[in-house]
Amino acid sequence: MGPLNGIRVVDLTAMVSGPVAATILADQGADVIKVEPIQGEQMRFMGAPHNGVPATFFSCNRGKRSIALDLKSNEGKDVLRDLVRQADVLIENFRPGAIERMGFGEAALRALKSDIIAVSINGFGEQGPYAQSRVYDPVIQALSGATDIQADRTTGRPAMFRIIIADKVAALTAAQAIASALYHRERTGEGQAIKVSMLDAMISFFWPEGMGGLVYAEREFDVRKEQGTMDLIFETQDGHITAGTVSDKEWAGLCRALRREDLIDDERFATSMARIVNADVRKKIVADAVSAWSSAEILARFQAEGVPSAPLLNRTELLDNAQVVANGTISRTEYAGFGEVRQPVPPARFSKTPSEISGPAPRLGEHGRSILAELGYDEARQQAMIDAKTLRIPRD
Repeated sequence: MGPLNGIRVVDLTAMVSGPVAATILADQGADVIKVEPIQGEQMRFMGAPHNGVPATFFSCNRGKRSIALDLKSNEGKDVLRDLVRQADVLIENFRPGAIERMGFGEAALRALKSDIIAVSINGFGEQGPYAQSRVYDPVIQALSGATDIQADRTTGRPAMFRIIIADKVAALTAAQAIASALYHRERTGEGQAIKVSMLDAMISFFWPEGMGGLVYAEREFDVRKEQGTMDLIFETQDGHITAGTVSDKEWAGLCRALRREDLIDDERFATSMARIVNADVRKKIVADAVSAWSSAEILARFQAEGVPSAPLLNRTELLDNAQVVANGTISRTEYAGFGEVRQPVPPARFSKTPSEISGPAPRLGEHGRSILAELGYDEARQQAMIDAKTLRIPRD
């Protein structure tokens, strides 16, 4: 039983930010009910399906129950109201104002369940020129400085992270905030609203070192001019590795591993600050030295000298990496209709209330009948909703 066992979450979200936040809660034991439109949420149609479920949808929605409702209908809204009455948390990621227009703003929710945690995830916040704009991850990367951080250090051309990073940073932010709100409610009995913007979450995420030049207004500087032009990726005789040093001890170890002891006391590299000032020439010297070795040989030498280092793994190789295997990072579970499914285990390991992946991602409306039965809807009422097309259940 996870730490959130007994907590019920109504998940009205779509795509990535909200679904991933709710999945984190599901992994930690919450009963997450995914309320989808009759046609299903957009992520169900993105990617090649396996057993009717694309891989990304599976990973964003594992362990949830699904009910498909027409929330424009009175019957659909009645079901949602009944769900809210039994819920601890409601999460939505509509554009600002949409949930109020649906009739489920915070005041309406609190009238149904006074201590509910009402969570809204949006792209830009509720005010300002972008507030009502449609949003996808690249737009947030553009506005948050991500493309500047990822820019090619030689040409200066902006670049983007090749993953959906803004949604997932917002998801992590929301999940942590929900846990804090539940703790506050446990102490005081008070529910509250939580608002998370993807833009705010990303800027906060980047700030500690990515925005270091902006911290002290009186000493503002352009970080790009301080970070050098080369990444810590070095080519060996048979591949690529990474290696980096911060302390003098690590630098000395790197020099010994490369058989370049002459560099240890070189005034250009003798201190941490000197190595930062002369970063480009330092990295060029290290790159030339590393290129004389095979990956296995130089990594073994680096490890022996206590130099932080690792091979560059492709995404398939990480499945069999010795450290990943030792950690048990990837679960391999047989699910009916899916075969073996690989998922990362919940990364926070609880000693008393372990998290776990409780099941696969649901088919659209898979649990509609059982959820309605829990709410007291008899079979005749359920069938009437199906006939009226305000409830959808999957065809067996």
